[in-house]
Amino acid sequence: MGKEVGYARVSSKEQNEDRQMIALKEAGINLKNVYLDKQSGKDFERPEYKRMIKALKAGDTIFVKSIDRLGRNYEDIIKQWKIITGEKKAFIVVLDMPILDTRQEKNLIGTLISDIVLSLLSFVSNQERLNIGQRQAEGIAAAKERGVRFGAPTLTPPPMFFEAAGKWKNHCLTIREAALLCGMAKSTFYDKAKNLLDETS
Repeated sequence: MGKEVGYARVSSKEQNEDRQMIALKEAGINLKNVYLDKQSGKDFERPEYKRMIKALKAGDTIFVKSIDRLGRNYEDIIKQWKIITGEKKAFIVVLDMPILDTRQEKNLIGTLISDIVLSLLSFVSNQERLNIGQRQAEGIAAAKERGVRFGAPTLTPPPMFFEAAGKWKNHCLTIREAALLCGMAKSTFYDKAKNLLDETS
């Protein structure tokens, strides 16, 4: 019988991995044998995950609480799944999805079931990404229709701006003096004053 290890992941150092650790412990995993990454699941460039895969031997079993703890990109998950079960000849157990337990059926049917489930998850994940993008685009379009403006907010010039701009235009103040009077950077004062003068010319 091979070694049983656990893998846990949270997206940042501030997040808490306790729920995953409790689930792994209840599954009989010694917490000394749990590899933990505090990093995004967007790819598999994670130090503890790579260390676990390197140490993995044929007959070993990896336990994870849920499939998204393994990763977020299902195409990459399928690739890693094949490395673990195919190249490494090890097993995977996803605790909250019992159908993804490769120990159950060590035959063609078991492999087929896992492949179908993973492919379905990949499809659903990709569709959700597309739907999110579409919803964002529709939301932006609807907001623009309502008159919502995107980008940096337009700053209201200080009360003395118009007087300073007029004095600068009439050469009573240098641009440096006018900008200083308004508490603005020279470039900002120049751009706003020039736009104002263009509008009133």
